[in-house]
Amino acid sequence: MKKVIFSILGLFLIGVAIFYVKDTKNESISADRGRKYYEEAGQIIWDIKTTEKVVALTFDDGPHPKYTTEVLDLLEQYDARGTFFIVGEHAEKNPDIILRMYEEGHELANHTYTHPFSTNVSKIMKEIKQTNDTIYSITGFKPFLFRPVEGQYTDAMIDEIAKDGFKVVMWSWHQDTLDWKNPGVNTIVNNVLKGTKEGDVILFHDGGGNREQTVKALENILPELQKQGYHFVTITDLIKIQKNENKKDRHETKKE
Repeated sequence: MKKVIFSILGLFLIGVAIFYVKDTKNESISADRGRKYYEEAGQIIWDIKTTEKVVALTFDDGPHPKYTTEVLDLLEQYDARGTFFIVGEHAEKNPDIILRMYEEGHELANHTYTHPFSTNVSKIMKEIKQTNDTIYSITGFKPFLFRPVEGQYTDAMIDEIAKDGFKVVMWSWHQDTLDWKNPGVNTIVNNVLKGTKEGDVILFHDGGGNREQTVKALENILPELQKQGYHFVTITDLIKIQKNENKKDRHETKKE
């Protein structure tokens, strides 16, 4: 019996070792330092704590010639500002849309060049540079915000990105609309409205597939949140608000 137990244990340990070596090679396993560490270090933002009625609408995987244009039309209608995490190869094909985003006061951010499902640091850094160079050639502006593909990152990736002066932007854990799955307009609307609170970062997609449901959902979400008193701001606006909140907190602490 003991021999059987030891044999099973040995096979298990060998399996773990093989899995670890394989994944270390692919850079898909990392000792994640955790949200608290990254927020305190100022390297990643998920959302902010504030009493101001503000939310940040963010859009991934564009620009798309049809859907991004429709999103921009809606944002203009409701005097809303969005943050667009741009895929460089799409930007090259649609420079007019990138320029429109910039001229209308939206925030341009980086979402790699080819949208690779990879955490290879050198590959990601190369793609970030390609996209920044593309956006700069169109607008004269270089983004300093980056969102990793599918939100996947490693400690090594964050270290390198931060070293290059970028801040990584994720999203509020309860505000992933899952619109890329095309779950239905009502589902997207309900996902957003049922949990919206001050300082949220909401994740949408304006490219990477058919985004008709996203556009139709926004037609409902924008007026409803506006009716509730929310203002739609960029990620940079959120960061400024957070800094002001922190200053206020420090001031109140000193007074006490």
